[in-house]
Amino acid sequence: MIKKVNLLSAFDQIHDYYQPISVASVNDSSMKLVKIKGEFLWHHHDDSDELFLVVKGQITIKLRDQDIVLKEGEMVVIPKGVEHMPLAEEEAYVALIEPYELLNTGNVQNERSVHHVKKV
Repeated sequence: MIKKVNLLSAFDQIHDYYQPISVASVNDSSMKLVKIKGEFLWHHHDDSDELFLVVKGQITIKLRDQDIVLKEGEMVVIPKGVEHMPLAEEEAYVALIEPYELLNTGNVQNERSVHHVKKV
């Protein structure tokens, strides 16, 4: 079934920070939406790149050797194996493109790990 998705309406379904939902699948990837505020955690993904697209607000992707500031409409791809930490001083809406099974905390497993992303 082909369905249209309104991203801003989909973000209304997210009530907790750093709790992604999946809104679409494209080939072997998923588009996930997440609200972020504050710091996440340092992590990396061994086998997958991760695309961050800021829909609303501003985020910083901290790398060990630089910070990447993304404003609304900007995106970056973090290559597999690169340690990073997303953060936002104010609430931000972020779209991610990555494999559905990709653990949000990458190589780190803790209470912030989301093992089963809700599909909407």
